[in-house]
Amino acid sequence: MTPHADPQTGAAVKAADRAHVFHSWSAQGLIDPLAVAGAEGAYFWDYDGNRYLDFTSGLVYTNIGYQHPRVVAAIQEQAGRLATFAPAFAVQARSEAARLIAERTPGDLDRIFFTNGGAEAVEHAIRMARLHTGRPKVMSAYRSYHGGTATAINITGDPRRWASDSGTAGVVHFWGPFPYRSAFYAADEDQECARALAHLEETIAFEGPGTVAAIILETIPGTAGIMVPPPGYLAGVREICDRHGIVLVLDEVMAGFGRTGRWFAAEHFGVVPDLMTFAKGVNSGYVPLGGVAISDRIAATFERRPYPGGLTYSGHPLACAAAVATIEAMEEEKVVENAAALGETVVGPALRALAERHPSVGEVRGTGMFWALDLVRDRATREPLVPYNASGEANAPMAAFAAACKRGGLWPFVNMNRTHVVPPCNITEAELKEGFAALDAALSVADEHTV
Repeated sequence: MTPHADPQTGAAVKAADRAHVFHSWSAQGLIDPLAVAGAEGAYFWDYDGNRYLDFTSGLVYTNIGYQHPRVVAAIQEQAGRLATFAPAFAVQARSEAARLIAERTPGDLDRIFFTNGGAEAVEHAIRMARLHTGRPKVMSAYRSYHGGTATAINITGDPRRWASDSGTAGVVHFWGPFPYRSAFYAADEDQECARALAHLEETIAFEGPGTVAAIILETIPGTAGIMVPPPGYLAGVREICDRHGIVLVLDEVMAGFGRTGRWFAAEHFGVVPDLMTFAKGVNSGYVPLGGVAISDRIAATFERRPYPGGLTYSGHPLACAAAVATIEAMEEEKVVENAAALGETVVGPALRALAERHPSVGEVRGTGMFWALDLVRDRATREPLVPYNASGEANAPMAAFAAACKRGGLWPFVNMNRTHVVPPCNITEAELKEGFAALDAALSVADEHTV
């Protein structure tokens, strides 16, 4: 679809938004949301006719891009046949979505509890772990994001937790591995892995192993910086959990469904968790859907004991029909394979080439269609381009970088001192190169703030 200008409608949309819509994570009087007129594939456009290549995939969820005709048709067909039905019944779209998801999850994660999104999935995974073990505490990494609901926000490690941190949620945070900014003064990945595991083991010892219900980790942390864990780390966490009777929960809300070049990121590491949360890419966000994939061991706890939790819209037929169509389209169009191949042959090499040209790029990390550029003021000291959790004038260098991206027709994913490269998993090589050209120009703006 070709964008066309309709500024009058755009002004009306913006006016209604500013009068009535309360936006998340924002000071309402300081934001200026773009009025979006339409979207297709990897692009969206505004009412002034400006088109943007979306390197954010929405919020890292449009894994098959916008307006995929197969998924749109599936939603329309399901709406005509059975638009909604209560979750206590067996419904074809719900059953088929669960079957297709279970076929792709690792190991014995064959039971699916549907939620409306990722935060609810985390809420229920933690509830299951606590009930299964009879223990109160949950451990999670500081560099993490698990959602905005009550339990999920307390488990989260990043600053979005601070305003809602009750301090009584039974959550213990620890440092995960991150060689580029090591908390353990590690010299290499092997040392980082060993020291991170020793730190986790010691934290458990001081908390009391018998009090810890679960360890929850993003398989590859997303919003916190796309930090691929070093070889052996997740296997080491699995061993620690097994030894202490702790439930291992892997959060694949962002990393799942092809984002890393595998159906689930856990496949890269050969680790099977006890519970795995998902959302976002399960149906490309076309209708809200998330869930928990449950192992046989956890499911057995609730075989004769009712699970005390549920949602009115659990497994909503429209959302599940979208999931079925999305998974089938990804399979037939080899979307996961595309993410893996282009990640290795195009994205990685192109981003590393940008790093060679731009002193503002401290590190390139990622896999598949899941990458981050760590932007710095000084490569030698690795000082971030802006301070941690910067806002206002302190964040000006990143704001200038983001504005330059948008002027070049690229919509960037910017968080703290990083820009993430997370386009749709079915993006083409030509579209990627278009985005990298805009990114190249914008990094020149970031370079102006280096020493």
